[in-house]
Amino acid sequence: MPITLYIVRHAKAEERAIFMDDHDRQLTSDGIMAAARMGHHLRGKAILPDIIISSGAPRAKDTAKVIAEQIGYDPAQIQLEDALFDGGPKAYLAALNALPDTIQTAMIVGHNPDVSYLAEFLTHQSIGSMSKGEIVAVVFEDLTWAEVSGRTGSVAFEIKPKQLPND
Repeated sequence: MPITLYIVRHAKAEERAIFMDDHDRQLTSDGIMAAARMGHHLRGKAILPDIIISSGAPRAKDTAKVIAEQIGYDPAQIQLEDALFDGGPKAYLAALNALPDTIQTAMIVGHNPDVSYLAEFLTHQSIGSMSKGEIVAVVFEDLTWAEVSGRTGSVAFEIKPKQLPND
C-alpha cells in the first residue's frame, strides 16, 4: 500500500528586518490568503493527512494551521518540530523516518531551501526552488516511513498558490 507525503513550503512572510530574528517572521495577509487557497484546493481533492508536522517558526506553523483549518484537520494536533527550522534536510528526513507505520499520509511544513532539497532527494526529479506556499505530493510504493530515503518516491503533483484562483 502506498504512503503519501505532502511537502509544503511556508506561505509568504514579512521581509526580514535588522531588528527581527528570522525565526520570528510572520505570514503576510497575502500569505494567509494563499495558504487558505491551498488548503481549499486540497479539501477539494479530499486530501486529509493523518499527521501534519511543522517547523515551530511562526510562518511555517501558521501556514500549517491555515491549511489544517481548510481541510478539516484539528490545528491543535499539528506536531511542531523545532529542528525543521535550521536542521537542514536531514532533520526533515529524520522526522519522516520516525513516523509509525499506521500513518498513510503525512504533511510536513517548512522552509526553503530544505523543502526543495527534500523533494528532489526523495524523488530524484527536478523540482527547483519551491515557491512560497507550494505543495509537492510524493508517493512511496511498498515502503514504510523508516525506509523512505533518496530516490524512493515519485511526484504525484506540484501546485503553487498562483496557479489557483483568488476567490
